[in-house]
Amino acid sequence: MHFPVKEGILLRASKSNRAVDDVSLTIRPGETLGLVGESGCGKSTLGRCISRLYTPTGGKVLFEGTDITHLRGKALMPHRRHIQMIFQDPMESLNARHTVGEILEEPFIIHKLGDKAFRSQRVRGLLDTVGLPARSATRYPFEFSGGQRQRIGIARAIALNPRLIVCDEPVSALDVSIQSQVLNLLNDLQQEFKLAYLFIAHDLAVVKHISDRVAIMYLGKIVETADAETIYRQPRHPYTRSLISAIPVPDPHRKVQRQVLEGDVPSPIDPPSGCAFHPRCPEAIARCKVEAPELIAVDGDHQSACHLSECP
Repeated sequence: MHFPVKEGILLRASKSNRAVDDVSLTIRPGETLGLVGESGCGKSTLGRCISRLYTPTGGKVLFEGTDITHLRGKALMPHRRHIQMIFQDPMESLNARHTVGEILEEPFIIHKLGDKAFRSQRVRGLLDTVGLPARSATRYPFEFSGGQRQRIGIARAIALNPRLIVCDEPVSALDVSIQSQVLNLLNDLQQEFKLAYLFIAHDLAVVKHISDRVAIMYLGKIVETADAETIYRQPRHPYTRSLISAIPVPDPHRKVQRQVLEGDVPSPIDPPSGCAFHPRCPEAIARCKVEAPELIAVDGDHQSACHLSECP
């Protein structure tokens, strides 16, 4: 997904912002794929491409064998039912002028499902599923706490019985005590409705709690993928190791060597040559500056995009 960057008096698009560049992922039915990276690395853009809120510049989005990349209107509508999103800020994603009942009823109206009585019953059922009382249907989003608003966003996402939900940092704006409640709710809903999640976050500790597999993203590219246990036990990419070293350890007697990265994430408009991570990498070699590494298998399903990945 490349966004044109317009410059000059005539606002001509002379450059492009490579928000997502040459990314290939597979999300299996019923699993959670955690997508981790720093702010601005392209995680949310990738999630919006998958859910078709954006039309990708190139490549394909295959959903259950169907290419939905360029579908529009009525052709795309049936697939929208099965791919839903939970957004980071529920106050921004929920219509402040609508009651909670109207917000949860809207998907059924758009897809022309059921009559008024059916929709009212489903709204009550959705509220009960996410742990909110039925009387919440007559209230407005601003009357709820942040955690409760996110539960409303989750209820809206599961309303049409989707198969895949893109969770775009759904707990990053919540207090730590509320985060665990929302994560447990997502786990329970996944078991009950056999959902698949793309769980986007910048906190590896949160991702470890909920994910089956993890993909690490840096400057629009995937630099490492593996099952969650392997990523934490045996990371191969230097960027992954630095992220893991930043996870707080609740043990004052356990010493952890932090790997502090210098500098900021480079601009995707003018990325570095070779490996995009090499300006900040403590292990970079001369080859990293001129040759971009490919994402290759290093051990079974464990993949890494690093010239040093073949070394333990």
